[in-house]
This record gives sequence, structure tokens and C-alpha cells, in this order.
Amino acid sequence: MKNTATRQFLLSILLIFVLQAFVLAFIFRSFHRSSKKDILDMGESNLKSQAAMVENYLARGGNVLWFAAGSVDHMLRHGADSEELLHYLLEQTQKMQEQFDENFTGIYGYLNGDYVDGAGWTPPADYSPTERSWYLEAIEARGEMVLSAPYVDAQTGEIVVSFSQMLSDGRSVLSVDIVLNEVQTITEEMTMGGMGYGFIADSEGLVISHSDRNRIGSELSGSPEWDELLSRIEEGEEDGFEMNVRGERCTVFTESIATDWHVVIVANNALLYQRLCMQILVGILMSVLIDLIIVVFSVGSTRRISRAEQREQESLARLQQMNMNIIRSLASTIDAKDRYTSGHSRRVAEYAVMLAKKLGKSEEEQRIIYYAGLLHDVGKIRVPEEVIDKPGRLTEEEFDQIRIHPVSGFHILSDIHDDARIGYGAKYHHERFDGKGYPNGLMGEDIPEISRIIAVADAYDAMASDRSYRKALPQKVVRSEIEKNRGTQFDPEIADKMLEIIDEDTDYELRQREEKEHSILVVDDEPMIIRDVRRILQEMEHIRVYDASNSRDALFVLEKTDISLILLDLRMPDTDGFTLYRHIREKYRTPVILMTSEKSLETIEQIRKLGIDDYLTKPLNEAITREAVHGIIKRHDSEL
Repeated sequence: MKNTATRQFLLSILLIFVLQAFVLAFIFRSFHRSSKKDILDMGESNLKSQAAMVENYLARGGNVLWFAAGSVDHMLRHGADSEELLHYLLEQTQKMQEQFDENFTGIYGYLNGDYVDGAGWTPPADYSPTERSWYLEAIEARGEMVLSAPYVDAQTGEIVVSFSQMLSDGRSVLSVDIVLNEVQTITEEMTMGGMGYGFIADSEGLVISHSDRNRIGSELSGSPEWDELLSRIEEGEEDGFEMNVRGERCTVFTESIATDWHVVIVANNALLYQRLCMQILVGILMSVLIDLIIVVFSVGSTRRISRAEQREQESLARLQQMNMNIIRSLASTIDAKDRYTSGHSRRVAEYAVMLAKKLGKSEEEQRIIYYAGLLHDVGKIRVPEEVIDKPGRLTEEEFDQIRIHPVSGFHILSDIHDDARIGYGAKYHHERFDGKGYPNGLMGEDIPEISRIIAVADAYDAMASDRSYRKALPQKVVRSEIEKNRGTQFDPEIADKMLEIIDEDTDYELRQREEKEHSILVVDDEPMIIRDVRRILQEMEHIRVYDASNSRDALFVLEKTDISLILLDLRMPDTDGFTLYRHIREKYRTPVILMTSEKSLETIEQIRKLGIDDYLTKPLNEAITREAVHGIIKRHDSEL
């Protein structure tokens, strides 16, 4: 029993790796969505941080002006002359530069009819302060502090903005100039880690600062991109949105600051997702490694790894898919005990889900019903194969052995799945609606609903599939049996749903498919070996044997015939099996079993390195040969 369990476990692990490609596809989609959200959150956080730095920096100028304006206004009301005012502004300018930086160039204004400059600048004779924008905008604002549009400073040639405020006399104006060097420095850091660029523009589209210094002072107004950007901002899309910029798809983050400026970061999607794809590739490789560790270090390791990986949506999705793979693998292992009912558990699960949909079950309920359908016969692992495969009538003792499989299945599932409904599906799927079933003789709605659904699906597949003692029944007979037993063997409501499904299946597609015929090529220069293989395989159904005594004939057969499996001799007169295998692999993916009397480690290592599917030791053992052929053909069919 222990050896059997080990073989079944190894088979389950093998099937898990075959299905890993499907898991990785699911992980890719989940991780892509999660990572894209993280990128958008990072961009939004970066933008808000940089915008706050710009606004805080500019606010310093406003604070300086507010304090200075209050003091100057007080001095004017008490009759201070121009010399006193100049002295005050010189002193405050010096303190401002010491407290902040040299970008705060000076405090100046039009006071008592004179231009007074705390930076010590003497204007030319034709300079008229009352005609300057800083003066006119302040007068128009009627005492409210205003921020002028950026301009080129006449003295330094640098980009400057001015905070200005009209004083209480209604004609004096005080201003503070701020050079935008620090704002430019902040803007140059808006690169999204080198994947984008940032800029600041006013509402008219004038570029105030830009990651590319050459674009400072350029005009954006009138361009379709700027118009679209303003439109998206007005619609409230400030959390990151996609638009075309200079012919490339980009993600744009915007933030409007108090001065009616727009802080913008533009990130190129190609660069964003190039890194994301690399991260996904690394994540996939890591997930495969983690899967191997999970298998080696048992269920306890699985739980620890699961807890460690819960922060990532990708890890959770992978483990959920792994559970599905294990369930399918276990169901396939049970079905393999009876080759006449291959695929029975999968078909019952599919029919059960069809019934669940007809009954209006949620997706979560459908998932549990699918699991229960796959595992409903798991208890047959406890039933001897000679009883399962017996073609004639069972004795009472043999039928008792069949009756225990729902109970065995219930206890097995109690250990491998924590949803009790799946165990109920296994334990009660042979109960009858009229109370004459087993193992507990439950009646009516006392039978769990999941078991009543599986009972109908199980009975349908039993009739619509081949058995050791008969072929699949005609659809009319199956329908008649379901209808006849509604209310006795079956829940009448569920039976009615099954009848609807049958009526919709006009071509009788819902049935076991006929076994495909497989062609096997035996390549050996010894006629006795070929005769032995034909004799060994003649007991297997749906098998046709071709033979070849050399490599030329073998390649000819492969070219003319659809071969499912090759049994290849290692030693032949014109070549060796390894060389012929390489020639075959240049054109065909047909599975290969090597036949050899050699048992050296070197030969085994060469077989492993070449990826040969299996090998048999001469003289051939009949049971081992049939099992190897059967296993590889079944595995190959499941991959198609």
C-alpha cells in the first residue's frame, strides 16, 4: 500500500509539471494587473511629493512678502521716507537670502511714488514701474497677493516669478522675485526612475520648468496634446491616465497647485512595461523554483511558503491553481484503475457543473461542485482492481467492497480538503431520493444537495460510457432512464435539469469518446524481438504495430505513417539507437522507448541527457512493457 501511494504521489507531481504552463499564464495576467497598479501608485505618489515641494518652495516667497508688506505698510502710514524704506528692504533682502537661498533675489516695489529695490538694482532712466506687469496685476488684485507669469529677469537673464501685493494706500506695491532654479532642480527629478520626464506649465501652456532645460519657455497652448491634457484635468482625471504623446502611448500624472500651475509627469509605456515584463519573467522562474521546493518539503512547507508569499497576488494565484492540478491528478489516478472508465471523474465533474449552472449556482459553488465531481470516486483506491474490472455479476461480498468506496472517499477528502461539501459529495453520491441508497439510506432533501447533483451526473456518465460488460447506451435510452427514475433514484428538480441538458445535446456530444487507435513502430534488427513485441502488445486494444529492421526503413515508416510511439533498439548494424534518436528528433516529436540489454550507469545517463521517454531492459518483461507503452501513450494523449 505504501509503494502504491508513493507511485500515485509521483504521478500526481508529474501531472502538476505538465499543467504548469497553464498556471504560469494565469500568474502572468494577475501579476501584470497588480504591478501596473503599483506603477500608477508610485507615479502618483512621486508626483504629489514633487508638486508639494514646488508649492512649499513658492510659498516661502509669499510668506516673505506677507511679512514685508505688513512692515512697509506700517512704515508708510507713519511717514517713512524713501531712504528709510530702502534701508529696510536692503536689510530684509539680505536676511531673506541668508534664511533661504540666493534664488530669492530681492524685495522691491513702488513706494511713495518712487521705485525702491532691496537688491540694490538701479533701473534705467526710462524704466516705469507702474507699467510693469507685477505692478499692474497687484493693483488689479486690490490687495490680494498675486503671482506673476514667469519672465526673463532684465538684470540676470534668469527665469523669474514675482509675488506682488498692493499696500493699503491703493497705489504702492511691494514685490518679491524668485528665480526658478530650485523649481527646475525639483522638476529634473521627476523622471519615474528614468522612464519618463516632468514639466510644470501654467494654465496658458507656458513651460515654466522642464526635465529638458532646452524646452523651458516653450509654448504648449494650441497643441492637440495640451488641449487633451487640460480636458482630462478638468474632468478630474488626476490619478494617472493614458494618452498619446508625440506618437507614443504614455501614462500621464498631473497635479494642479495653488498658483494655477500644472505639475505633469509623462512616462513612456514601452519603458514602463519593458521592466514589468522582465519582473514577470523573473517572477515566473521564481514560481517554478518555489513549486519544486513545495513538492520536496511537504505540505507543511507549502503552508509556510504560502504565508510568506501572501503579500503577492501572483503567489496566491499560483497556489490556487496548484490545488486544482492536484485534484485533477488524483482524479486521473483513480480513473486509471479502470481503463474502461478513463476520464469518468472529469466528465462527471463537467456534467455536475452544467447542472449547477442550470440551478443558478454561483461561480464559487460551481467550483466546489466541480472539485466534488472530480473526487467523488476517490474512495475506489480502497477497492481491489479485480472487483472494479470484473465483467460479470458481483457477489454480495464483492458488492460490499464497492459499497465502502463512498465512506473511504469521505475520510480521504477530510484530510486533503477543508471544504466539507466535497467530502459529502463523495460520501452520499450513491444515496437515492427514495431512501434506498447507501451508505446511510438518506432520503429526499436530507441528502446534501451537492451529492444529489453528483448522483445524477454520475448515473448519466455511467450510461453514456463504455463499460467492461457493455457499450455506451443510446441517448434515448439514457434519457428514458433519467426520466423514469426522477423522484425515486434522483432528485426530481435536478433530474429535470439533466433532461434539459440532454434535449439540448442533439448530436449526443456528452458521452465518452471512442478510444483512438495508436500506431507503434518497433525498430530492431532481430526478428525475434519484433515477434515478441507484437505478441506482448496484441492483448492491448486499439494498438497497431509496424516494424523496421534499420534506420532507413524506420524513417520511411515515420514519413508515411502517423506513429504514436517508437520502441527503438540501442544496437543495430547500420547505426546505434542514440544516433537514430537524434535524427528522429530533427523532424518528429514522437515519444521513444529505448530497448537495450545494457544496464550501465553511462547508458542510463545518456538516455536521461537525450530526453528519451523511457527504456526497457532486454529480455522484455511482458507486464512492464505493456505498462510502459500504456503510460506513455496516455501521457502523450493528455498533452494534445
